[in-house]
Amino acid sequence: KHGEEKHPKEPSSLQCMHLAVVACGDRLEETLIMLKSAVLFSNRRLCFHIFAEDSLKPEFEKKLKEWPSSYTKKFESNIYPITFSVGNAQEWKKLFKPCAAQRLFLPVILKDVDSLLYVDTDVLFLRPIDDIWHILKEFNSTQLAAMAPEHEIPKIGWYSRFARHPYYGTTGVNSGVMLMNLTRIRSTQFKNSMIPGGLTWEEMLYPLYQKYKNYITWGDQDLLNIIFYFNPECLYVFPCQWNYRPDHCMYGSNCRGAEEEGVSILHGNRGVYHDDKQPTFKALYEVIRDFPFEDNLFQSLYYPLQSKFLDTVHTLCGRIPQVFLKQIEKTMKKVYENRVIVYLGANHRY
Repeated sequence: KHGEEKHPKEPSSLQCMHLAVVACGDRLEETLIMLKSAVLFSNRRLCFHIFAEDSLKPEFEKKLKEWPSSYTKKFESNIYPITFSVGNAQEWKKLFKPCAAQRLFLPVILKDVDSLLYVDTDVLFLRPIDDIWHILKEFNSTQLAAMAPEHEIPKIGWYSRFARHPYYGTTGVNSGVMLMNLTRIRSTQFKNSMIPGGLTWEEMLYPLYQKYKNYITWGDQDLLNIIFYFNPECLYVFPCQWNYRPDHCMYGSNCRGAEEEGVSILHGNRGVYHDDKQPTFKALYEVIRDFPFEDNLFQSLYYPLQSKFLDTVHTLCGRIPQVFLKQIEKTMKKVYENRVIVYLGANHRY
């Protein structure tokens, strides 16, 4: 694929925005809704890298083919089996949730991909991926990955209260939304607590896991925190509106970026899309899930969302609907304007 054009304007791996996700167990629907939110709002072409258990592969292929062509032409998808290139596969599988550790191996497996955005299955994009993709350009010469803090307030943060291992910064970082420059990751020697010299990413993973496995609670996220504790210059920290979780509003609003700009990426961790603990998160998930692809975004997505939010005002997250709606409204206006302009140019009936 990569060799087709002799003088492309840019290498083909740069022509699309690469999005990776790891799906196991019952995460098929959640992953598809995440991919749907990515396709609904993105501007540039997307390349999906879906790592899935063998039993899910035919399901993914079937469901993605059912999407209307106006959307399927915006992306290409590759589905990979779950594989661990170093250490003991059974041990990696048992780390935290089944196969979540797969994300640690993306730089090793996707050798032809320069940069990518990794997200958990329970993530929803409320604005174009293009906007977080631009953050790659903000990396300085030593930064090779970007994540948001695990918490805004150290005294209620998990790492600051309970961690028994090193972690990044004052509150640790959350790995549910992680931007990676894979080329840099592959070529860097990482400082570590095991040998005085550096180790490559691949060399470091298994010994690091062996050293800390009795102290880690959140699996691969903890390992990433340990890596960036020893290599803080390698990490770019983006603000909380790019990885907005129930913790940001369930005890009162503590993500200033989301208050000012609105939520950019919603992360419904702890299963909140599927229970009634955080109805605002569930409302967003259900509205995107139920949105008929070709319908009008305002009529079939935004208005239903507004009315669902009215039922959530008894919760602390539900008291700040503008935080959840601001970006999505802005994005829809842009999508709508673009379409109207395109239609007007192409078709005089309008």
